[in-house]
Amino acid sequence: MRIRAHAPARTRTPWITAVALASVVLLAGCTSSPTTSANASGELTYAISGGTLSSGKMDIHSSAFQVTALVMRNSFDSLVYQQTDGTFVPWLAKSWQISDDGLHYTFTLRDDVTFHNGEKFNAAAVVANFDHVVAPETASADAASLIGYAETGGFYAGAVAEDEFTVRVDFTQPYAPFLQAVSTAKLGFYAPDVLANKAAELPAGGPDISVGTGPYTLTSYTPDQEIVFTANPDYNWAPEGSAHQGPPEIETLRFRILPESAVRTGALTSGEAQIASDIAPNTVGQISDDFTVEKAAIPGLPYSLFLNEKNSTAGGNGVFADVNVRRAFALAIDIDPAVQTIYQDQVERAWSILSPTTPDAYDATLEDSWSFDPDAANALLDEAGWVERDSDGYRVKDGNRLSARWIAWTPVSDANASLGDVVQSDLKQVGFEIVRDNLEVASYYGEFEKRSYDLSDWSFPSVDADVLRAHLHTGGYKNGASVSDPTVDALLDGAVAASDPAVRADLYAQLQQWNAEQVAILPISVSSAITAYSSAITGLSFDLYGQPLFYGASLESAD
Repeated sequence: MRIRAHAPARTRTPWITAVALASVVLLAGCTSSPTTSANASGELTYAISGGTLSSGKMDIHSSAFQVTALVMRNSFDSLVYQQTDGTFVPWLAKSWQISDDGLHYTFTLRDDVTFHNGEKFNAAAVVANFDHVVAPETASADAASLIGYAETGGFYAGAVAEDEFTVRVDFTQPYAPFLQAVSTAKLGFYAPDVLANKAAELPAGGPDISVGTGPYTLTSYTPDQEIVFTANPDYNWAPEGSAHQGPPEIETLRFRILPESAVRTGALTSGEAQIASDIAPNTVGQISDDFTVEKAAIPGLPYSLFLNEKNSTAGGNGVFADVNVRRAFALAIDIDPAVQTIYQDQVERAWSILSPTTPDAYDATLEDSWSFDPDAANALLDEAGWVERDSDGYRVKDGNRLSARWIAWTPVSDANASLGDVVQSDLKQVGFEIVRDNLEVASYYGEFEKRSYDLSDWSFPSVDADVLRAHLHTGGYKNGASVSDPTVDALLDGAVAASDPAVRADLYAQLQQWNAEQVAILPISVSSAITAYSSAITGLSFDLYGQPLFYGASLESAD
C-alpha cells in the first residue's frame, strides 16, 4: 500500500480586485504534452457510498450532498476551473471581466461546445441554468447559496445574454466567492431542452435527463445499485492547461453504489472494483501494496456537532439556548482520544469551524485552546440551574431532564456511530442525556427544516470560507444551530464583499473566535477523503476536495 497525502495548498487565493476593468485570461502551462484519444477503451469500476442519491439527490442544482457533485462532475463542466494552487483557468468560458465596482462578471464563452443531446452551449444556456438554480420550484439550497441568491438578503441580481457567446452576471453588492462558485459542479449546465421539458425529473436523474457537456454521458442508472457513464467522443474542451485533451481514454465508468465501507473495501481488494472512495480510516491498514491510498484533508467545515438553541419542539427555547450548557457540552467530551482511536490516527482532531486547508481563512491560534474538563462542565451545568439528579443520574430542572435529541441521516458511518457512543457515554458522566435518532433522508430533512431537534452532525466541503455564511448567517439554509446574531451577520456580510484576502482572513478569524466562545458548532475532526485505487489506473488526478477526476486517466491492459 502506497499512501499519498494530498491537501490543497494553503496559498493566497488570487481574488481579483475591482481596480480596473480588465480581461482576465489565466494561462496555465501544461505539465506534459497534450494527448488525444481517438478510441477510448476499457471499463473502470468505482465503488462509492452513494446511499443518498436515490432520495432525489441526482440534481446538481438542488442537492447539497457532495456525492452528487462527485458523480455528476463526469457529465457537467464549469465556466472556469480551479487548480490545486487556488488559481482559476478558462474552461467553458474563454475569458472573463470584473467591473470596477465588483457588481458585474462578464464571461466570453467558447463557441465550439455542445451538450450530449447536440444542443449548442451558449449564453442563453447559461442564463437558463442560472434561472433554474434560483427558481422556487427547484428548491435549491447549496447551488443558490453558491450563486449568491437568497429569498431575502441575497446578492445575485440575475444573468443576461449580451450576445450569443457573452453572458453577464449581476450582483447587488461585490461577491468575492463567485469565481470559486462557478468552478464547482453544482453550478454546471444542463441542456436547455432538458430544463424546458424535464426539469421535474432532474432530482431522479438518469439517461436523457442528466444531460450536460462533460467528457462522459450518463447512459444507465439503477437506483441504489449503479450509475454508468460512457465516454463522449465529441469532447474537446477540457480546461486550459489540461495535460489531456480530446475525448477521455476510458470508455466506460461504472459507479457501484455500496453504502457500507467494508463492502467497498472488499470490492476493491477482490478486484471487483479498481477504485473505492470513503475508505474507513480503520480499514486503511488492510489494503495491500497493490493499491495506492490517496488521503486529502478536505477544506471547508470539519465534521462537527451543531447545537440547536431554538428547538421548535421546545417552543424555540431548546436545552442549548443557554451558552453555559453549550460550553459544558463541549468540555464534557474527551475528543482527542476519541478521534485518535476511531480514526486510527488517519484523521486530525479539529479545533475550528474551518479546516486547516481552507485557503485564506483558518485561525491556527485556536489549536489546543481547550481541553477535556468534566469538572468545569459540571460547574457550568450547576450554574445553569441543572443541580438536581433523577434516579438514573441525569440532571433535572423544573421537573425536566437535561436531555438532547441527536438526529442523523442513514446510513450512519461506523466512525460516526462510534463517535456517537463516545459523546453519549461522556455526557452521561456529567448527568446529560443524549438520545440518538437515526432517520431516513426524507424524514431527517423534514425534522431539520422544522429545527425540531437539539443536536445534529455533518461536515461540508468548500474551498471558500464563505461556507460559514450558510451555516451561521441568520436564515442560512444550513444554520443547524439556529444562530441569529447581528455581529455574526455583519462579519459574514463583510467577508463576502471583500476582495482583499487579508481582510477576508481577518473577518473569518473573528467568526472562528466567536464560535469558540459561543459554541454554536462544536468541531470534532478534520474531514478527510480517503481513496484507494489499483495500479492499473494511470493518470488519475484529484480535485481540491480530494475527489478523483477520471477525464485524464487511463487503464492498463489486464493482459
